[in-house]
Amino acid sequence: MNYLKMFARRTSAAFYNPTSNFRLYRLLSSSVSAPSYNNKLFVAGLSWSVDERSLMDAFSNFGEVTEVRIMYDKDTGRSRGFGFVYFAKDDYAITAKDAMDGKELLGRPMRISFALDKVRGAPIVVPRIRDTEAATRDKN
Repeated sequence: MNYLKMFARRTSAAFYNPTSNFRLYRLLSSSVSAPSYNNKLFVAGLSWSVDERSLMDAFSNFGEVTEVRIMYDKDTGRSRGFGFVYFAKDDYAITAKDAMDGKELLGRPMRISFALDKVRGAPIVVPRIRDTEAATRDKN
């Protein structure tokens, strides 16, 4: 039986059997195997004094920046410490991530990764880690 058929059987069993060896989680990506590169970077660890202009200036050395968004607290209006940088091309984003990850901006080190697309409510099945006794019992 090929892997895809086996996965489909176990997935359907998880929906109908609450004691199965799988848990349901939200789907994070359609392809779980490889990280996807895109032109949108997630930038964390920003100082409260960083604004869109200073973030754009820091990243514009690596290529054309099309948009910068910093997330602000709706009650206080203060930065939440993270934002997004959009580049015109994927190559610019890859270069910027490699060069700027861990670098300081206004006294704080930035943590940079490729942003994930928003996905809401789609379930994914993640296998539980079994103890060796249960795994041995199932094989017999």
